[in-house]
Amino acid sequence: MTNIKILFLLFITYSIFGWIMEMIVTFIGDKEIVNRGFLIGPYCPIYGTCSIAMVLLLSKVTNPVLLFILSIIICSVGEYVTSFIMEKLFKARWWDYSHRKFNLNGRICLQNCLAFGILGFLMIKYVNTFFEGLYNTLNLLTLNVIFYTILVIFITDLIVSFNVVIKIKNMSLKFVNLDNTKEITAKIKAIISDKVLNRRLFKAFPYLSKSIKNKIKVLIKRKK
Repeated sequence: MTNIKILFLLFITYSIFGWIMEMIVTFIGDKEIVNRGFLIGPYCPIYGTCSIAMVLLLSKVTNPVLLFILSIIICSVGEYVTSFIMEKLFKARWWDYSHRKFNLNGRICLQNCLAFGILGFLMIKYVNTFFEGLYNTLNLLTLNVIFYTILVIFITDLIVSFNVVIKIKNMSLKFVNLDNTKEITAKIKAIISDKVLNRRLFKAFPYLSKSIKNKIKVLIKRKK
């Protein structure tokens, strides 16, 4: 059984890789850099979670076709469940594949499923062996320092991001019919600390009225 600390480092590693891939794909499509993750930091936990699930469940699978199919199943279920939970929790979607062919409720699509199958196959066959071997070469002190440092950063990010999105969700529902900058300022000035949150929240909450979006942009400019 792999050390829990090694598993966590693998989780963070694949979460970062997932974030990088999302950034690249978004840049190619939209010609702009957009933080696609839910968290403030450069990682997408859904990639890390699905990767660890595959590491634990598929490491001993030798048949390449079976490995490919099982990777598709694990990643697709993970993506669908994550989308469903986040929408129910935050009343928002961080991705929507409704415009793509062969999608299921806009949460997953055939194109992504096939890509996940290929990536899962490559990860189990080649990538994970490298990183797991690399992290296992760390001495106990170095491993503990890296593990606890990243763990604290990750948990802090999780708490802050969750609270910010919850507050923005509540604001968007409450302020849709308001047209008072001072009232909005009092609510959002304390929670919008950086422009990097601005674009992500607008994408996550498309039902924010145009006037509210403009007010938030003005407030961010005033803070500079």
